[in-house]
Parts: sequence; structure tokens; C-alpha cells
Amino acid sequence: MSYRVRFVNYPEQYRRLKPELDAAIQRVMENGDFILRQDVREFEERMAARLGVKHAIGLNSGTDALYLSLLALGIGPGDEVITVAHTFLATVGAIVNCGATPVLVDVGDDHNMDVDLAAKAVTHRTKAIIPVHLNGRMCDMRKVMSLAESHGLAVIEDAAQALGATFMGRSAGSFGATACFSFYPAKILGTPGDGGMVVTSDDSLARQLRGLRDNGRVNWQDQVIGYGFNSRLDNLHAAILNVKLSYLDEHIARRRDIARQYHAVLRGAPHLRLPTSPSGDNAYYDVYQNYVVRTPRRDDMVAHLKEKGIETLISWSIPMHRQQALGLSRFNLPETEAISREVLSLPMYPELSDADVGVVADALLTLS
Repeated sequence: MSYRVRFVNYPEQYRRLKPELDAAIQRVMENGDFILRQDVREFEERMAARLGVKHAIGLNSGTDALYLSLLALGIGPGDEVITVAHTFLATVGAIVNCGATPVLVDVGDDHNMDVDLAAKAVTHRTKAIIPVHLNGRMCDMRKVMSLAESHGLAVIEDAAQALGATFMGRSAGSFGATACFSFYPAKILGTPGDGGMVVTSDDSLARQLRGLRDNGRVNWQDQVIGYGFNSRLDNLHAAILNVKLSYLDEHIARRRDIARQYHAVLRGAPHLRLPTSPSGDNAYYDVYQNYVVRTPRRDDMVAHLKEKGIETLISWSIPMHRQQALGLSRFNLPETEAISREVLSLPMYPELSDADVGVVADALLTLS
């Protein structure tokens, strides 16, 4: 189907950056710089400086960033890790795949972890907590870190949707023992394919993570730390991400402007619950990876918007703990289930025009 307003517009994104992207791709290809070359090193250095951490390690995906973080921290069979079900499957999958047990707690109105419920879920087997900064808004990291410190828990930030967000003036990714980022194409900083990163300020963890991403190797002189994986960020992707990183602040500012426009038109609409506006809470700086509304008429709204030529996304219509194949049905998460019945993501990307924002907002208001 051809949409009047796409949910995300990759061709327009490429068109706007085409000269710089083409030049970067051509340079990499002509020089034969493919594996762990200068572009990867430069991207890692720039990201570490931006986030205020000592080490940034480029990986093939946000999924492996989570998995390798757990392995580097020694999490395995017999251990429990607290996180949420209202997240992408990879968050919980990483816990299961390293042999640990996920303990799922419910979320609050902001779609992020209810830390008070997390505190009640701690047992003598709990070894780590993974707060997920969803939709470009950070968790209350003051509460998360206090909980972790009181019980000696490792914190792994799932910041896949929160690059550029801050809480109390500190960047997403700067709180935990590690933090994990994704450069999936639709992310705030995305590449045409898969990519990811894990960051840390712990020298020992950084060495472990660098070895785990490259089959155990920590340098090119064949020194190894043990067995690892092929989880490297390709140099070609790093070259593309370096181009796009220079526009990150501009793109975040545009996302926040679009959020303001949506909020100005849609606030007060009787059938909608909106996310916090960009000026709504000084403790948080939200980057609006997604602009997510809630409505009890979600399915009618999806059909109505589709009829108007507007593409939307539902994340996720079936709560993770209700996916029978995953064996998580023991968890009682009423807010997660309510969100899954009502949640809808509207078009939100820097290339979205003011006119198209108006088209989406007006269509929402005309739902009878």
C-alpha cells in the first residue's frame, strides 16, 4: 500500500544526506577498510565523549550488546535478572540465552519500569536489573541506582531507544555498569542494516566486551581472553553512523518540535492519552524515538488512519508474557496488558513535514 504519510521515510532521509553518505561509502570501498578500522574507532571515541563514559564498543546489534553485557558481568544459570515485559523481545531473550531467569515487573504510566515493583521482586538470586528507556524517555535512574546499590545489583541500561535522552542532566547510558544501544534503521541514529554498541566506564568490563565481540581477541597480535563471538560493528556501518552522528542534535530537536506540534493539537482530545510534552518535566529530556498515544479505540483508530493514508505502528499488541512460546505466563502485569490493548505509535521522524504532522493530527481528531 502507498501511504500519504509514512511511519518512517528512509528514502527521504537518504536523499537529504546523500552527498556525505555516498562519499563515506565510496571511501570505505575504495580503501578496503572493512573490519575494525578507523571509522569504527572514530565512532567509538565520539560516542564515548558524547555520553560521558570511558569506553564505547561497536557491535553488530543492540541484541548482542545486551547478551555480551550479561556474559561480561558473569550472569548465568541460577541468577535472576529483573526487567520489564513491555520491551522488544531481545531484552528478555538476552537473559534467557545466557542461562539466567528473567523476572518481569510492571510498568508505570510512562511505559517504563515501576521501580517500586522492582524492589519487591528482588530475591537472594537477583544479580542484575535492566531498566529499559522506552520511546526516548529514561527510567527514573535515581530510584534504579538506589535499588541496585542497596542490594549489590549490576545495572545494564537498555538505551536502544534513548540515545540523546537525559535524566537529571545525565545521559542515557552513563548510569549503569554497561549500557546498550541499537542502530537499527528506524532508531534515532540508525544505519542501513543492523548495528549496536555497548558502553562502560569500567576498564575490566571493556576488555572483556572487546574480546567477546571478536572471538575472544583483544588485539591483532592474537592475544585472547577466551572464547567469544563474531559481534563486530562493520566499518562501513560505522562510516555511515559517523556522518549521521553529526546531525543527531538537529534531528532530536526536530523530533521534539514535532512532539510539541502533536501535543498542541491533540491535547484535550477525549479519546487520547498523550506522552509528556517536551516542556512537561524538567527532570527529563525526552528524545521521542516514538510518539506513542493510548486510546481504548486503538483498532478503530488504526483502521481510520489507514483509510486516510497514514501509516502507524503497534508495539506490542500481544504482551511478551502472553506469548505462549516464551513460558512467561506466570507474571501478572496488568498495566503492561492495558498498554498493549491501547498503544499506538504515530509517524515521528526528522524528515516529517509540518504539513504532514497536521494531516496526522487532524485525522485523529476526525475519528467519530
